[in-house]
Amino acid sequence: MMEVDQSTFIPGRHKLSAGESLAPDHSAYGLLHQIGSTWPCLSIDVIKDNLGDNRKSYPATVYAVAGTQAERGKEKENQLMVMKLSSLSRMEKEGEESSSDEDSDDEDENTDPILETKAIPLTSTTNRIRAHQIPDTGSSTTFATTLTASMLENGQVLIHDITPHLTSFDTPGTTITPQQNKPISTIRTHKQNEGYALDWSPLWPDGKLVTGDCRGNIFVTSRNSGGGWVTDTTPFTGHSGSIEELQWSPNEKHVFASGSSDGTVKIWDTRSKSRKSAVSIKVSNTDVNVLSWSHLTPYLLASGHDDGTWSVHDLRQWKPTTTSSTPQPSPVASFSFHKEQITALEWHPTDDSIVLVAAGDNTLTLWDLAVEIDDEESKDTGGVRDVPPQLLFVHYMEQVKEGHWHRQIPGVVVATGGSGFGVFKTISV
Repeated sequence: MMEVDQSTFIPGRHKLSAGESLAPDHSAYGLLHQIGSTWPCLSIDVIKDNLGDNRKSYPATVYAVAGTQAERGKEKENQLMVMKLSSLSRMEKEGEESSSDEDSDDEDENTDPILETKAIPLTSTTNRIRAHQIPDTGSSTTFATTLTASMLENGQVLIHDITPHLTSFDTPGTTITPQQNKPISTIRTHKQNEGYALDWSPLWPDGKLVTGDCRGNIFVTSRNSGGGWVTDTTPFTGHSGSIEELQWSPNEKHVFASGSSDGTVKIWDTRSKSRKSAVSIKVSNTDVNVLSWSHLTPYLLASGHDDGTWSVHDLRQWKPTTTSSTPQPSPVASFSFHKEQITALEWHPTDDSIVLVAAGDNTLTLWDLAVEIDDEESKDTGGVRDVPPQLLFVHYMEQVKEGHWHRQIPGVVVATGGSGFGVFKTISV
């Protein structure tokens, strides 16, 4: 009989002994699925569908898009993966009967998950992929027009219209033509400079894209009156290192933030003729890998760093700086729980006290910033030392790279890593 150690294990703090392996505590999950893929993906994004908002029935269905990382020498096997994950059953609760009045409308909840894909051939690894949906104007199609922007290892940024790929999942007999697999635009202004930073503005319905590369150049691409795509060839410059992350403001359509390997976060206004940042703040002594701008409280910006720390900043405290000796504002919250680089960071879509964080220690953690603890309470943390009281949940996932909240299924997280794709929901969120 296999021996089970029920003690708390914290990746990055504790080490497995020979012959030991980790197993999740199923009682802590409402939903938990791991789905493999031929090649791992560095980046993933969740697609909004028309199955309804705030849905809680099971099995669940998720649409997503990801870009592969084929091994060296097999770059021609790379692809943009348009995905439908279905039959995502909920976790069975101990002692629960197989059916109840509350869940009588649910289908069989014990089915195996199903991954359906539509592949768009690529010849390079996708470093970052993001989706943007143009508001539906009354079309009868399953999905609003859905665009993806893929930043490739070869320096190109490809824009695809994946609407027919998504629609084909639910329309039997539909075939995708070679023409529909081709990008509707290819951005070459980065030349052969690799990059990882890319974001669609939520405030430009037809699409506005900002992209940054390892040479420190940032370009903005917009839709013209004829429906084509035009990139302003004059870059925004000022970082002394590579551009690691870009995030558009959720409430100011001309403003975006950048994070760089130089340890700074800069705020930019696209109307600036000088192409220089309006604000520049040193937030880390290591690379700023990721940023997340709260959509509920737009003056809150979170940053994740290469040393495993992450912070929350109040942008109302940030002022234009003129010299390097100008005092830098302190973050309103800062955490050093992770011991490896932060690779993903995202505010909860409907609760700006909840934050998702992924790190190089094979964990994806959930945090509740609303938690406060006094000195007496801090003496007792359930027998686990050095665990901040704001830490809500630790999910183990091998080589996790990126995670996102599903905006239509409350509490569900969709993630990608070296072991494939993960979909989970905790009972605490």
